[in-house]
Amino acid sequence: MPASRSSTLRFASVLLRSPALREAAPALTREARTRLNQDRIDLAFLFCSPHYAPRLEEFVESLAEELSGALLLGCTGEGVIGESEEHEREPAIALWTAHLPQVELLPLRITFASDLDRFAIDSPSTVTQLPNRPGSIILLADPFTTPVQELLNILAEQHHGVPIVGGLAGGGRGAGENRLILAGQAYDGGAVGVMMAGPVTIETIISQGCRPIGDRYVVTRAEQNVIHELGGKPALQRLQASFDSLDEHERRTAHRALHVGIVIDEHRAHFERGDFLIRNLIGADQATGSIAIGESVREGQTIQFHLRDGRTADEDLNLLLAAYTRRRHLPPRGALLFSCCGRGQGLFGVPHHDITVLRTRLGTIPTAGFFAQGEIGPVGEKNFVHGYTASIALFSEPGRESG
Repeated sequence: MPASRSSTLRFASVLLRSPALREAAPALTREARTRLNQDRIDLAFLFCSPHYAPRLEEFVESLAEELSGALLLGCTGEGVIGESEEHEREPAIALWTAHLPQVELLPLRITFASDLDRFAIDSPSTVTQLPNRPGSIILLADPFTTPVQELLNILAEQHHGVPIVGGLAGGGRGAGENRLILAGQAYDGGAVGVMMAGPVTIETIISQGCRPIGDRYVVTRAEQNVIHELGGKPALQRLQASFDSLDEHERRTAHRALHVGIVIDEHRAHFERGDFLIRNLIGADQATGSIAIGESVREGQTIQFHLRDGRTADEDLNLLLAAYTRRRHLPPRGALLFSCCGRGQGLFGVPHHDITVLRTRLGTIPTAGFFAQGEIGPVGEKNFVHGYTASIALFSEPGRESG
């Protein structure tokens, strides 16, 4: 990786594994300032395992006071990711802090009224809008109280082309059990976020952990999420052809982990990793030859069947991060990692997989995140909610790409 100029951006990540919260706020903040080598903290994210949810309100209030005016966001997750470790079941807290000179931050608090079928999107800030167009949005949402894809569509209408990255809070098993954090308060529903604009580059890596199999097909007849024909033939016949092209090991994988990739940008000359939106194959009708998938499709779109397993997910993340290092002229200074709760040891068979790959490919950079019940990130120019995905926000100094 080429050497870069001196950075004005600073990041730090601190992990706490004690089950006790007493005195944790000042200890975390002192350590963060020491690692930042900077007293002023502009932005902080706090990620907690569900063990802390019942006592989180008082702790968050204390932490916000210790952070002295920094914008604090966060949530509970199925597990917590620190700078070098992933903790899927045991108590853990990760505090990620950033010194962002001249970067504009606009906090968001979003609620959804189911009886009125509408969102309320507010900013607790005295600033009514960002003077500059936002370069990105970091979003955390509760899956039980927020129709997240609808929210992403609304934000896209207001801020066209702005990437949104983040995750769905976890740890709870129903409405009111997860926690979201914003500006010293803990909420049990809705969404929180921050719009960012100014001298910082935030790039996204969306690793959906799949590889294509068989041929690509154009959808020639479909209704909503049901595909009747691909390339003029029954969709199930095309699926069988893709299945027959696999070896015996791949066929066993396909029985439990077969997915459909939908091309998002049909104007591209060729399609690679990252060009497909991966969705579940949820049913097939032998009588009609139709298949049902977890996304609406329209005639004229291109699809390709995909496989997902630990080996493929590992390969996908490595390739995407390797491509990032070739493309970027300046190295990342910090990262937020939102990993699906279906990844981790259950998928890879070893602990700390995603954070280890990130450190191997990008070096030791301050990183924090959590295991989510859904991951948010762009494919093409549209933002989606994903599953079994590692969604990464990489922060770096503004600068040109390598080409």
